[in-house]
Amino acid sequence: MKKMPSKKGCIGILTGGGDVPGLNPAIRAITIRALREGYDVVGIRRGWAGLIDMKRDKDAPNDHNVQILTEELVNKVGRTGGTFLHTSRTRPSSVPAANVPSHLKDTYQEEKNDLTPEVLKNLEFLGIDYLIPIGGDDTLSYGVMLHKEGIKVIAVPKTMDNDVPGTDYCIGFSTCVTRTISMTHSLRTTAGSHERFLVIEVFGRYAGFTALLPTMAGAANRCVIPEHPFRIERLCELLTQDRYTNPSHYSVVLVSEGAIVEGRDMVFEHDEKDMFGHKKLGGVGDFISSELKKISPRFNRGRRINVINQRLSYLVRCGDPDAIDSIVPMAFGNLALDLILQKAFGRMVVLRNGQYDSIPIDILTSRKKIVDVEKYYNTERLRPKYESFNQKPLFIMTTE
Repeated sequence: MKKMPSKKGCIGILTGGGDVPGLNPAIRAITIRALREGYDVVGIRRGWAGLIDMKRDKDAPNDHNVQILTEELVNKVGRTGGTFLHTSRTRPSSVPAANVPSHLKDTYQEEKNDLTPEVLKNLEFLGIDYLIPIGGDDTLSYGVMLHKEGIKVIAVPKTMDNDVPGTDYCIGFSTCVTRTISMTHSLRTTAGSHERFLVIEVFGRYAGFTALLPTMAGAANRCVIPEHPFRIERLCELLTQDRYTNPSHYSVVLVSEGAIVEGRDMVFEHDEKDMFGHKKLGGVGDFISSELKKISPRFNRGRRINVINQRLSYLVRCGDPDAIDSIVPMAFGNLALDLILQKAFGRMVVLRNGQYDSIPIDILTSRKKIVDVEKYYNTERLRPKYESFNQKPLFIMTTE
């Protein structure tokens, strides 16, 4: 791809990390507004990977790394889920030797390699004047690094976990909660038919918002979250009580993938780490289900209670966005363009206390956003606290 011709300038857009419903509407909003304001727009494919894989040669076929965006193109995909630009969990400042592009292997030969110099050169080669990464705290934290290198960055937060600091809302969270509630209610019919415990594992590595909020909305009797290690015996006791009082003789618990049983570590699918140092979580629902079945006779007059165990996983990522994840990306995209027009760079668009705003991007590396257990979680009852809703935002749990 040749260097982009410039009108007012060129805006680059990328999506990184896990896909969520709402990414394509965000790309659409940014692109249409930018084109109408007189900017050129280029999409960077596969997140940060697109900026390390390309070759700085005007005759090189870089179409698999970058794509010129038009109004016609983004209108076709703007109502759909996923990201048509594709995504990856690439961190250019920490690229394993096996992932270094072949044309760079002679230059970068360490076990872990910082390819940031290549990213900066590639941005210049493409003629990208402004960069809008859409992602979670991992993806956006690298945007902070580029901002410190002088790149004009505007960040857009997205993640199913809703755990990006500084904003009450991240793209993808509403659809995740909506699907979790719907699928949990659907699974109730089977749990009730067989009089079982229903254990549903949902997303949430370090933050339990995706388990806590659906439980608060009535999807489950109990939930266990990463912020509070719990005793499996107490969970079994509570679920048995819930089952006994339910006319259909079943009970439901939502389990964050990062939930921790007292005396144990997080449960991982395997030991392999991504470029951000994260092992892939998964399996805590399996462990909890097995333990509940094993110890249930203690709380049920000597009789075992069987378990239905379901991991929702990618079922809440796929498909079209709901209403909120169609509206918020539109607003975030236009807010990002407002910031470019104002020449206010190094900022992240946010939704705080029901109002759209922006804050310095540095907040991404200053702290983590997790559930305030004291405010929102009853550690004795393993469920949300239903109090102090006055003047809380739509999704209850704020950034503060």
